[in-house]
Amino acid sequence: MATCWQALWAYRSYLIVFFLPILLLPLPILVPSKEAYCAYAIILMALFWCTEALPLAVTALFPIILFPMMGIVDASEIIQRPFPFSFESPGEWQSVGMSVTESHKLRGTVGDCRVFPPLSRVSACQVAIEYLKDSNILFVGGLLVAIAVEHWNLHKRIALWVLLIVGVRPALLMLGFMLVTAFLSMWISNTATSAMMAPIAHAVLDQLHSSQASRNIEEGSNNPTFELQEPSPQKEATKPDNGHALPVTSAPSEERAHLSQEHLRLTQCMSLCVCYSASIGGIATLTGTSPNLVLQGQINALFPQNGNVVNFASWFSFAFPTMVILLLLAWLWLQILFLGFNFRKNFGTGEKMQEQQQAAYCIIQTEYRLLGPMTFAEKAVSVLFVILVLLWFTREPGLFLGWGNLAFPNATGESMVSDGTVAIFIGVIMFVMPSKFPGLTQDPENPGKVKAPLGLLDWKTVNQKMPWNIVLLLGGGYALAKGSERSGLSKWLGNKLTPLQSVPAPAIVVILSLLVATFTECTSNVATTTLFLPILASMAQAICLHPLYVMLPCTLASSLAFMLPVATPPNAIVFSFGGLKVLDMARAGFLLNIIGVLVITLAINSWSITIFSLHSFPSWAQANTTAQCLPSPANTTMPSP
Repeated sequence: MATCWQALWAYRSYLIVFFLPILLLPLPILVPSKEAYCAYAIILMALFWCTEALPLAVTALFPIILFPMMGIVDASEIIQRPFPFSFESPGEWQSVGMSVTESHKLRGTVGDCRVFPPLSRVSACQVAIEYLKDSNILFVGGLLVAIAVEHWNLHKRIALWVLLIVGVRPALLMLGFMLVTAFLSMWISNTATSAMMAPIAHAVLDQLHSSQASRNIEEGSNNPTFELQEPSPQKEATKPDNGHALPVTSAPSEERAHLSQEHLRLTQCMSLCVCYSASIGGIATLTGTSPNLVLQGQINALFPQNGNVVNFASWFSFAFPTMVILLLLAWLWLQILFLGFNFRKNFGTGEKMQEQQQAAYCIIQTEYRLLGPMTFAEKAVSVLFVILVLLWFTREPGLFLGWGNLAFPNATGESMVSDGTVAIFIGVIMFVMPSKFPGLTQDPENPGKVKAPLGLLDWKTVNQKMPWNIVLLLGGGYALAKGSERSGLSKWLGNKLTPLQSVPAPAIVVILSLLVATFTECTSNVATTTLFLPILASMAQAICLHPLYVMLPCTLASSLAFMLPVATPPNAIVFSFGGLKVLDMARAGFLLNIIGVLVITLAINSWSITIFSLHSFPSWAQANTTAQCLPSPANTTMPSP
């Protein structure tokens, strides 16, 4: 019997893939409508994503199979988006030899060919396809720069440099690791950041532990700076009736046990600092984590006339203060949970640097010296990285005309160049620029000949480190959103949620954020945002609430995966180093989830109102809904005082 159960468990993925579609068949059979067909596809994909019976990227390809077969969206519409343009004269159009069915020809077709507007009138976002939209291009371009930073060890130099500044006292050491991890996670993947920072943190802590142990054995002294706020039996003294204290001889075994317990708690604290700050840092930039790009893609797909409301500059203005507040609160919470309430000892106020602190500091110094002076490649990557960030911020800032509006305007004055265009441009330069200058070396394969150095990036490195599966996963999400909109499922679900109109808007944000934060503990944050955002957009339209008022908090909440090791790769990485139990992570992450939801609620009800004009229902959200929501200041999304 045991063997039978073991066999079933071993084949569980195959059984889920085979039986789950059959078990869900009553839905489309009993309710033969496009809404039910689309719901069948979404539920099936959601369960496959949750159980990971198939790879996430493979499940993301299901819309290409299911939507055409169910008559929801034609394959040509999933793979190629029609252009939402209309031109005054056929002379402005240009014919491209791509045969399509009559129902998908655009106005002004010639013969049996689809007619496209001239390329000079088409922006990057409008020539994208569902599985390779502008958000995917931005993702790829951002990762090209991140791979270059990681390939030339620039991220490690930044990390060690900051740690040399903050020092190795417990509270400051925690803050240093969290600041470095969060900053790096803003630009490179959370997984790569955690994989780099976790070994450094453990090496520093191991040196602290070994130094402290050897010092205590030789001198019998304790280090007050790294001492946790717990009673130590070795320090207690017996007081006779005359009030004079008589010292008690320390027990070596008890001393070692106390030291080991102290080191374990500090190790647990530092491990959680690394993984939590990696997840928190990713929310600060549009390219920091995939759910942010999912939101941008969904907004552009569901509301094409939104005027590029979510771009790099607007997102950073909203999310960066949120990240800073959440990071500082996480630092305080972990410090209280693992180091106690005695902040004077945690910060080592008034204490001189002890021997064990000097040893740990020497480790960081040694690692930094081993990197040597900055190479030409590191300097070049640093300059290109700074240029990329500046171009992102100044392309279309909104407060003033950016270089994109001035140099590459379209008919309405908006920038034809997207954030993805800028990222790909800098990425291509990295392939062209040599990693050494002049850098000519002898070719070992051809003696007597010289060869030029490699570029800052080469395709072999990019191909190994680029997560191509995420590109498909993002594309699957956009295809789901298109199917939900075209079938009417999003509208149906939104109408069913109209009773929420009587609930205060901030309460809706708190409820939805808690729901998403709970859901993301069990499934991918990309899958979570992919499933929730189209529904939330329709709900917001139905109750005349600004779509971003509910979509922004839920996107940030999908990054609050703090409770389980399987919730996100950074959690799994630090958990693999040992020292942590699931209960430790759940205990620390539960309250941090609550803190995160409260911080997000504060952000969406304060500074984000000005950034995204959340005080009124936007005209661009009125285009594809039958609800009568007047885009006027009188129809506010915020509760009146």
